[in-house]
Amino acid sequence: MKAIIPAAGLGTRFLPIAKAVPKEMLPLGDRPVIHYVVAEAATAGFDEILVIVSRGKESIIEYFSPNPELEHLLEAAGKSAALEAVRAVPRMARIEYAYQETMRGLGDAVRLGRAFIGDDPVFSVLLGDTVMRHASPLGAMAAAWESLRKPSVCLEPCPEDRVSRYGVAGGREIGPGVFELDRLVEKPAADAAPRLISRDGSPLAFHAFAARYLFTPAIFDCLDATRAGLGGEIQLTDAMERLRQADGMLGVTWTGKRLDIGSPAGLVEAARELADPQ
Repeated sequence: MKAIIPAAGLGTRFLPIAKAVPKEMLPLGDRPVIHYVVAEAATAGFDEILVIVSRGKESIIEYFSPNPELEHLLEAAGKSAALEAVRAVPRMARIEYAYQETMRGLGDAVRLGRAFIGDDPVFSVLLGDTVMRHASPLGAMAAAWESLRKPSVCLEPCPEDRVSRYGVAGGREIGPGVFELDRLVEKPAADAAPRLISRDGSPLAFHAFAARYLFTPAIFDCLDATRAGLGGEIQLTDAMERLRQADGMLGVTWTGKRLDIGSPAGLVEAARELADPQ
């Protein structure tokens, strides 16, 4: 199965270091952030991956490419553990790359994957600056697809004072942790944000998109039909709402924890989390 990993953003909250080091290549332990994202996708069976990059992010391509010269030096030095670690990286998945020449938002980045996805019935999208702790939701999302044949978005509870920062979903529970969505809104005010409703009719906490998506190729036509908004960006949420209206969409909750590496504070917190064996 195929996956798209958008990793072309400018990383402005990491300037000035982002001038030279993509935020997706910042270290978490002995590997960069995007290593965890690729490993998650491949482990879930999405082992054909298109990474969307921008100019200046060639270090991402270098990281996942074989390095025969380095391998030769490590082998000659008898450093077998380091050699195997280096060789294991390009073996994780079959990776291709596309350049987003102009920063026109997440929707535009995903749209660049149309030819790569082709006629495949379903594919995943994983944001390249978000690591999932403990467990990936992709397995549950794939299971929901197999059962209901509808695209989905991973959801997580969102505090009321942070609702205006994220895409937020509303809908009704149709199975354990699975919701039939009836509304998707990008960065709503808290008093206008949709809510999830449990099977007994009780409103739940606000739930925001959690950086993992499962789409059909119909999303590309929805993206093409979506007008650019503020800053000239094409909002993925707007295209998702079009797709929901046409084909339906599910929200899938999960028990893990999302580590958002979109800011320096998030990177520090993620490092602490991954250092904790619990």
